[in-house]
Amino acid sequence: MTDTRPVAAIILAAGKGTRMKSDLHKVLHPIAGRPMIGHLLAAVDALSPARVVVVVGSGRDQVEPVVAAAGGVVAVQDPQHGTAHAVAQAEAALEGFVGDVLILYGDTPFVRTETMARMLARLRAADSPAAVVVGFRPPDALRYGRIVARADGTIDKMVEHKDATEAERAVDLCNSGLMALRSEDLWPLLARVGNDNAAGEYYLPDIVMLAALDGRASAVIETDPEEVAGINSRAELADVELAWQRRRRAEAMAEGVSLLAPETVWFSHDTRIGRDTLVEPNVVFGPGVSIASGVRIRAFSHIEGATIAAGAEIGPFARLRPGSEVGEKARIGNFVETKKAKLGRGAKANHLSYIGDAEVGEGANIGAGTITCNYDGFGKYPTAIGAGAFIGSNSALVAPVAIGAGAIVGAGSVVTRDVEPDALAVARGAQEVKAGWAKRFRAAMTAKKKTG
Repeated sequence: MTDTRPVAAIILAAGKGTRMKSDLHKVLHPIAGRPMIGHLLAAVDALSPARVVVVVGSGRDQVEPVVAAAGGVVAVQDPQHGTAHAVAQAEAALEGFVGDVLILYGDTPFVRTETMARMLARLRAADSPAAVVVGFRPPDALRYGRIVARADGTIDKMVEHKDATEAERAVDLCNSGLMALRSEDLWPLLARVGNDNAAGEYYLPDIVMLAALDGRASAVIETDPEEVAGINSRAELADVELAWQRRRRAEAMAEGVSLLAPETVWFSHDTRIGRDTLVEPNVVFGPGVSIASGVRIRAFSHIEGATIAAGAEIGPFARLRPGSEVGEKARIGNFVETKKAKLGRGAKANHLSYIGDAEVGEGANIGAGTITCNYDGFGKYPTAIGAGAFIGSNSALVAPVAIGAGAIVGAGSVVTRDVEPDALAVARGAQEVKAGWAKRFRAAMTAKKKTG
């Protein structure tokens, strides 16, 4: 923010999440490979906040590491007496802070930085509203609280559904719960909130009406219902995931990526794909994937934590695990798995192989059925394969081992020692041929069967 006034965020995440039926805290359930609260924390971070406080109930031990990694702190609401009571639990963590405060919800993860900036801009407008509330107009208002507002966005009344009259329930402008206030106003208003309502709870929206009693108006800004969709169940989690994926697929295609069956491709929050890349059906991108231009990702591949250079081809049925680096015009084929493996330009592993903890030189060819034996049950060890080397089918390279540039490993070899450049290594048992043995064996077994 260019404004000199600092910003703090209070994120409410004290709900029990009983409808999720999970031992994992609700706000840690992932969407696009990132905990839902992680999406919100990232959006907040773009504002360069002075402080971030996440209010939790149970599950502090699960949530705190995620919050701490984002530079925030945790406050605890126990017992839980409503949203105003929850916000009040952040006061100690914000002691000494003077600035503007955003109030957000951990289970509403896709509030955009731009919307938060709009909240702050409206709060800082010339008419100086006491509070700014984010409203939305859902297709079905269900049991949301209502906002009665004038045409200019000035709020006349905010009321919870339980306490609303039929006329107020007919209003379609609903309260998302998101608010922005000055710290100088927030704490005094919270101290005045009572619990004389149908639920016997301390409602955060009551501060708007308390400010009105002081002669100070509040304002509402509107946003799309999808942006403020809350998540309370596995079904809602799946719905939000699907909506996110649809948006990301559309973005990818708008950026020049071809998706042959868009509805079958799944992205992570940080997937990066260059233009003129073709993605075939049923491809999953886990976190940490970066793909250059002109790449072909063939069907049924799973890619996570990998970097793929221009012109490479992956799959079908390939699995790239974290630490995989695929060079320009390299090829990873069907039923090939890589992990912490770097393949140089034009290198190939086309069939049925495992390449782990390995570095494969430019133009090297890995034959079908080859594996790097990188693990002895206790530690991991590297394999180095030089440029232009050829590894014959069904070979086992027992790490640590190095195959020199231009070397050839004969098919079916178990290589346990380094192979010098341009050498031939054959490490398999000698073949023995007994002429006529098969014919005699069949005759003996046929005779035995007849007499048996």
